[in-house]
Amino acid sequence: MKNILQIIQEAEQNKVAIGHFNISEIAALKGIFEAAQKLNLPVIIGLSEGEQNFLGTKNAALMVKNLREEFNWPIFINSDHTKSLERIKEAVEAGFDSVHFDGGKLSFEENIKKTKEVVEYVKSVNPDILVEAELGYLGASSIILKEIPKDAAIKEEDLTKPEQAAQFVKETGVDLLAPAVGNIHGMFKNAPNPHIDSARIGKIRESAGVPLVLHGGSGIRDEEFLKAIDAGISIIHINTEIRLAWRQGMEKALAENPEEITPYKILPTTIEEIKKIVEKRMKLFSKLDKQ
Repeated sequence: MKNILQIIQEAEQNKVAIGHFNISEIAALKGIFEAAQKLNLPVIIGLSEGEQNFLGTKNAALMVKNLREEFNWPIFINSDHTKSLERIKEAVEAGFDSVHFDGGKLSFEENIKKTKEVVEYVKSVNPDILVEAELGYLGASSIILKEIPKDAAIKEEDLTKPEQAAQFVKETGVDLLAPAVGNIHGMFKNAPNPHIDSARIGKIRESAGVPLVLHGGSGIRDEEFLKAIDAGISIIHINTEIRLAWRQGMEKALAENPEEITPYKILPTTIEEIKKIVEKRMKLFSKLDKQ
């Protein structure tokens, strides 16, 4: 089976993107994995620090590893938005395939310093574990938004600059880079998310020389996704849409069966709602509808 780096490289060559979907419990994992199986596609499972706190870092790693081994499937796990070396170490020791150090709120110089420390540690333990870094602040939470998060980088002067990206990658040695290109975490209640600067993505990919990751994918227009992928995005993160599907599925199940108390009879509706979202996104990211 190909490893996570080979899967990403293959996606780049084919001008498609791999879906990265976050979980905090087993129903979401089940829905995401079933969608990946149905479409015969690789998938990355992500857990933020809060999601790891709830589910358990080791538990999550073991569940994904078991699916990969039992079904011989390219499913991988990423420690998403990890903000300290201590939590990076926890994920590495648990067997995560990749780690994302989030220094987006740090100064450029401090971000380089901290990220370099992470890269040196991770590669000393296992060179095959990928390290992703963030350059530019994208907001903090995967929630339904009423307004743009304070300090989120959506003004042109705040977006990641190609020359910055090149310097950052050269000095840190990261494998993947998540730039600020107009994307933000969360999704707006009654409107699409801000415009994605695809031209900037292309310039950053060329200057940085490593695969790019698009965070804050929930709420972005389909056509914006496709332009971003064509410009150089290889992984796309979706979380808020998964959480919303989980909530809607639960509400639907309880509304249809208000007396039901058995979890395994309630949760299948939630799993199906998540599966629908993941299938939709994976088809788009892999351009299956165009084939």
